[in-house]
Amino acid sequence: QVQLVESGGGLVQPGGSLRLSCATSGSIFSFDRMGWYRQAPGKQRELVADITSGGSTNYADSVKGRFTISRDNAKNTVFLAMNSLKPEDTAVYYCYARTWTANLYWGQGTQVTVSS
Repeated sequence: QVQLVESGGGLVQPGGSLRLSCATSGSIFSFDRMGWYRQAPGKQRELVADITSGGSTNYADSVKGRFTISRDNAKNTVFLAMNSLKPEDTAVYYCYARTWTANLYWGQGTQVTVSS
């Protein structure tokens, strides 16, 4: 059973930074793509960023230039560095992983709140 364990959420002031981590229970090479979605109250879940096994990245327009996704293969972990945070970034952030056979796995979610 694949497990994705997220950490790093919290409360931060506008303009601040946070780094989210998503650790897999198995080898990160089991997945062709990993990334982050977020869901704010009353809104649909939306893709924030993802990264392929080859290191190609993709970002939502709303976070380009502020967020950076990366992976540490040795630690089986994907990171999301979030800078210049805005109140509209407030949401529950979910890590996901897609296997080479298109199975999807999700983390439990971590709350990010941007507020003064």
